[in-house]
Formats: sequence, C-alpha cells, structure tokens
Amino acid sequence: MAFTLPDLPYAHNALEPHIDEKTMQIHHGKHHKGYTTKLNSAIADSDLEGKSIEDILASVSKHSDSVRNNGGGFYNHSLFWSVMSPDGGGTPTSDLGDAINKAFGSFDGFKDAFSAAAKTRFGSGWAWLIVKADGTLAVTSTPNQDNPLMDIAEEKGTPVLGLDVWEHAYYLNYQNRRPDYVGAFFNVINWDAVSKRFAAAK
Repeated sequence: MAFTLPDLPYAHNALEPHIDEKTMQIHHGKHHKGYTTKLNSAIADSDLEGKSIEDILASVSKHSDSVRNNGGGFYNHSLFWSVMSPDGGGTPTSDLGDAINKAFGSFDGFKDAFSAAAKTRFGSGWAWLIVKADGTLAVTSTPNQDNPLMDIAEEKGTPVLGLDVWEHAYYLNYQNRRPDYVGAFFNVINWDAVSKRFAAAK
C-alpha cells in the first residue's frame, strides 16, 4: 500500500498573514508531494511495503538514506499541517496545559524553549515538542528531515508539535528573518490537535 499525500485541512490562504498562500501551495504541493513520491519509490518491492510510517522510522538506521530523508519528510509535513489552524493561537488548557507548566514552569517558559530550538537549529531542520517514554514533555530539534521517532535521534520521543525551519517553509514571506516566522507560528498552532496527540502519546 503506497503512501498518499494528505490533503490540507484548510485552504492554502487560510493561515495568512502568518503563512502566505504561495508558500503553502509550493510547500504542500511540491515539497511534500515530492517526499511522498520518493518515499514510495524507495520502499517499492521491499519488506517495508505495507508498514506504517512510524514502524519504518523506528528502524530507519537499517534502511537507505532515501528512506530516511523521504520518510522523515513525509511524516514531518503530515504532522505539521495537522497542528496548524486558521483558528489557532492562544494557550493550551487541561492536561496538556498542566504538563507544559510542569515541564517548563509556564507557557512562556515553553514558548521560549521552543522558539530557541527553532531559531538556533543550524541550517535546515525542525523544532519539536515531544512526549518522552516516561510521559513527560521535552523540546528538541533535529536536522534535515530527521525526527524524534527515528532510532538515530539524539533525543527520542513522540512528536506532538513540530515546526519546519527549512528555508522553503518561510523564505518567500520572511526572507532571512527566521525569528519572525517562528513568532508567527504561535498564532496558528491548533492546540486542540496537539492535545489529542498528547493524549494518544501518553
């Protein structure tokens, strides 16, 4: 069963002014589509066909660079679209809010840690909020299309929030101003979706 490019859960222009329509069209329709197509090619006629993307990533060190890069690109972007919303922003509540306060001292403490991870990731990569094996939250970042599900990750866990800091994710609108893009991201985070991921990961 081949992997398929997921539809965006909103219109290409729905996240404006924070993320512009043209960037969304290229990012989803070209970049994510490319990762999906190349992942399917990389696993064709192998024992990885029919496995979930999570299972593939869990043993990615045993597979080719193409599986690692395109599998990560497929998973990371699928998560990315799902944790944003035109009605996003604000702060998380209930169990997720409590867990963030416990792990980071406050929501502002989390925001500072996550922003720092995104802004200081050298070159291309991702910033993550993850649930670790013991159920606690942590902020981490990974290079390129790696993620914390991979067996090669420095800090492992289940991602519940991710931010793409590859230049293709923001350059049309923000040019070299990655900190402005990172700040804008907090206006579109879908905390209900993140909370559901958190509940499932625990």
